[in-house]
Amino acid sequence: MDHEAPVDAGVEATVNAGDIARLADVGRAAVSNWRRRYDDFPQPVGGTASSPLFSLPEVEAWLRRNGKSFEVSQGDRVWQRLRASADDLRLGEVIREAGAFLLYVQRDPGGWKRLAKSADLAVRLPRVVAEATGDLFPGDPSSVEPGLLRLVAAMAERHGAAATFEFLCERYAEAHSRRLALTRPDVAALMTRLACAEARTVLDPACGMGTLLLGAAEVMADPARPAERVADRPAYSVRFLGQDANETAAALAALRLLLRGRDARIVPGDALRGDAFPPERPVDAVVCDPPFNERAWGHEDLVGDPRWQHGMPPRGESELAWVQHCLAHVRPGGLVAILMPAAAASRRPGRRIRANLLRAGALRAVFTLAAGGPDLWLLRRPEPGERGPATIVVGDAGDDPESVERCWQAYLAEAEPPRGGRVVRIIDILDDEVDVSPARHLSPRVDTRGFPAARERFREVSAALADGLPDLEVLTGGGAGWDVSWSTVAEMARAGLVVIRHSPLRALPDGETPEVPEGGEDGEDGVPVLTADDLAAGAAGTTGSAPARRIPPAPGLVAVRPGDVVASAVTARVVTADGAVLGPHLSLFRVDPGKVDPEFLAGFLRYAAGGGRPHPGSGRVEARRARVPQLPLTVQRAYGAAFRRLLALEDGLREVAAAGEALARLGVEGLVGGRLRPRG
Repeated sequence: MDHEAPVDAGVEATVNAGDIARLADVGRAAVSNWRRRYDDFPQPVGGTASSPLFSLPEVEAWLRRNGKSFEVSQGDRVWQRLRASADDLRLGEVIREAGAFLLYVQRDPGGWKRLAKSADLAVRLPRVVAEATGDLFPGDPSSVEPGLLRLVAAMAERHGAAATFEFLCERYAEAHSRRLALTRPDVAALMTRLACAEARTVLDPACGMGTLLLGAAEVMADPARPAERVADRPAYSVRFLGQDANETAAALAALRLLLRGRDARIVPGDALRGDAFPPERPVDAVVCDPPFNERAWGHEDLVGDPRWQHGMPPRGESELAWVQHCLAHVRPGGLVAILMPAAAASRRPGRRIRANLLRAGALRAVFTLAAGGPDLWLLRRPEPGERGPATIVVGDAGDDPESVERCWQAYLAEAEPPRGGRVVRIIDILDDEVDVSPARHLSPRVDTRGFPAARERFREVSAALADGLPDLEVLTGGGAGWDVSWSTVAEMARAGLVVIRHSPLRALPDGETPEVPEGGEDGEDGVPVLTADDLAAGAAGTTGSAPARRIPPAPGLVAVRPGDVVASAVTARVVTADGAVLGPHLSLFRVDPGKVDPEFLAGFLRYAAGGGRPHPGSGRVEARRARVPQLPLTVQRAYGAAFRRLLALEDGLREVAAAGEALARLGVEGLVGGRLRPRG
């Protein structure tokens, strides 16, 4: 249901396929189906061929016409109109200008109400916004036309200025997900809990849109925070500092904090080349998710920089430059939480700096947060004259990020860390490699709970093989060979014994599996399609299971029925399930069951296709040329049963191999990881 009436803001809102799916509460594949099935679906009004944009009013009208329920929230209307007011490259500037306007409305709500009634709004608005925001946001807010800003103000009146801007930033991040490197929310929360619990000033020198600083603000405003830590300073004195090379991202970060009433100073610029915050005024904590693998980070220009207390970072080790930049800005005893690529823990060019960090007692912990990285490094700037620790803690979060916090707290309490963590002596790391990778020092994370089930499964499927063998008699001498007439499948088709159909599909559309809404609607969930992979694996309707792939309904598709023989270039099987359609590169053979046994025919088709092994020239023409002996139906059925049991033997061998591989893998991992041991 549409709850918000359209408001004319001078620009026509546009939506992409993902927006339409969200508005109608369906999957993206359903929108693709609508575009194919309905000739009256709105035509694109912009965008690209791979990501078209549609007129929101036209989409709304089409949804109403076709009885599709939908909801366009106030936020969606504001966002779509903002996005339509500028090209993609200027969208960030438009969001920034809307944020500056919201800051003005928040700081002077009465002034906005008076100004909104004036006839010269467009002329006066830039000046009053500039006065309210100071010189923080250079630019001309008048580039966003007043009618659109009225919509933004109306949303803020209903939801609050901070929540309104946060919504717009979330939509902006979604629209530019490939350009923006955003810290995962759970990782940001973890980093700020670890580093900022006792901080009054926090710096992020590569802040992006401010995700980590916002996380720090939440930690520092936590009512559970011990009162004695902040009793001598009022809450508003907590300060957030940030810098980012992307001017638009820096402005958005500042606005997100200021609209929440935080004391924040965010400066645009490259922190390595043009540090905006003097190390002489250190902060309590630094959090950072720096850019990885940058070659042009300023290596030549920064030789001899005083920040490199632990060694000049090699050209290919920009992350170690960020580590030392962060350490240079935190007070003695202050913490640094920084994300690092997994390779930074072991790359040979960085071993000297890693060794110096360990010897100085600066590097305290390295945690793997996900397979392949990133890793979380926790560092502490040593107090003058402080004796460094003899150990560090390493850990692998696996699927439990909170285990990192438990490991760190146990390390600080000099207790045994929980499973997934280990305390390592620094002297054992200071070798030729100075490898601080958690994987180097941890036993493999092995879950052997599935070993007993895997063993029983292997026994079950291997024992079933012998029971499935057909009882075949070996013929020798004069009784060997065939003494009957033969026909090709093409000749059987001309005689009306077999109907041959070929799939019209050359490939599966879009290479995707449409989402299936609960209950479906008008076939929008697609139809199941039998593929060559299904056929080879003995799945999806050939052994009773459902096909994994679905495609939009279309005229001309070949439906498959139980008893049909379906053949590919490498095999053939009898279908046992109903409801699927024939996939690409497959042929269907529908027999007269009173004259031809389908399993009998399938056996000879498999042989013609190479017995499941592809060979040169295999294809549809091979199936039509396949030769089949002319035998009575009762004899065909006996042969068909033997063919079926031999095919089941092939399938069983594959299943035994898969079960054996799983059993062997779990066994080796369990023995190596100390989770299994030989009996006796």
